[in-house]
Amino acid sequence: MFPVERMRRHRLNSNIRSIFKETNINKDKLIMPVFIDENEKSKKEIKSMPGIYRYSLNDYENYIKYLDDIGVKNVILFGIPKNKDSTGSSSYDKNGIVQNAIRIAKDNTKMNIIADLCLCEYTDTGHCGIIENGYVNNDKTLEIYQKEALSYADAGVDIIAPSGMMDGQVKAIREILDKNNYINTIIMAYSSKFASNLYGPFREAADSTPQFGDRKSYQMDYSNGREAIREIDLDIKEGADIIMVKPALFYLDLIHEAKRLYNLPVATYMVSGEYTMIKNSVLSGLLNENIIDEALTSLFRAGADMVINYFTEDYIKNHK
Repeated sequence: MFPVERMRRHRLNSNIRSIFKETNINKDKLIMPVFIDENEKSKKEIKSMPGIYRYSLNDYENYIKYLDDIGVKNVILFGIPKNKDSTGSSSYDKNGIVQNAIRIAKDNTKMNIIADLCLCEYTDTGHCGIIENGYVNNDKTLEIYQKEALSYADAGVDIIAPSGMMDGQVKAIREILDKNNYINTIIMAYSSKFASNLYGPFREAADSTPQFGDRKSYQMDYSNGREAIREIDLDIKEGADIIMVKPALFYLDLIHEAKRLYNLPVATYMVSGEYTMIKNSVLSGLLNENIIDEALTSLFRAGADMVINYFTEDYIKNHK
């Protein structure tokens, strides 16, 4: 006896499959990372990330206009400064690389401009905070984060994304923004950022490799799901407008759980290692380009409301 329900009816042809498609990739919710390097005179490809570049400030201006023209709605900025020191003081220079990049983007595009807030690109140690006795001093680091956040807001940023995983970072940033009447500046918190093995290519891209030790005293143990939810809960209580799970593809369970538990937008970051694995598989012919669509779809299906990823430029260009 044949079943009453024949699920294959839903898959008969492409038109029928479109009717029943449950998850779509919203191009307006893709976010393109952009690296701007104060030391470069022209754009330079990042060897470990095929198709991704560091841009000089001049080349960046042309690139950001191009992204706007092809329909990219959102970028997140990462800066590599000329000068690094023990306190990451270049991070809050009003004429720093990210601050200038924010102004250029706001003057020339209609995009949402997000600025990553951390110190790993700016410290001579490569750590995300101020080192004392071989350990990151959490509370002194928060004072620098406040200065950095205020400098971004002064430059006109739309969204500040603190990624250092310091305790109390969202509260500290919200307080300094509100105190200076930047009440509408959004905070996208890297709420559960794991000490992942997938960040290697980014460290080349951002020149942010730790000069000693690792980041496991502040980034999360990838074995811990309940702890990740605690981190998210704390960021919400401190005033986060958007919460984030990073990395993405290996952490779909936590994206889903964050979406289930909290009535707040959930972002995720498909990080450099995830990009490089997929990109190299496509370039080698082992996988076809449809894998990119599948990977992005999985993130929205899990519950992400927005996705930072290095495929954004090409995806939007190829899906007009």
